[in-house]
Amino acid sequence: MNGTLAMHIAAPSRAPLTWLIALLLLAPSAHAYLDPNTGSMILSAIVGIFATVALAVKTWWYRLKGLVRRLRQAPPPAEPESPAPAEPRKPD
Repeated sequence: MNGTLAMHIAAPSRAPLTWLIALLLLAPSAHAYLDPNTGSMILSAIVGIFATVALAVKTWWYRLKGLVRRLRQAPPPAEPESPAPAEPRKPD
């Protein structure tokens, strides 16, 4: 009995999947009309989204490349030079 209880608890529940399938199969018809202008408007929005994402990626890529290029070309930080000690004068 102890083994069957553990198997029952560990098994994934299928209730959410069953509800999802039932809701998708029982969805009522929308009875909506999408004219050709609506389809082209949706297509234009999708193209605009892709163009925006491409421009954003391009911008960030060039910024990242510039940052890496600057870091590679930057000279190592110079150590501050201490003034050379003055030589003492020799008596004549």
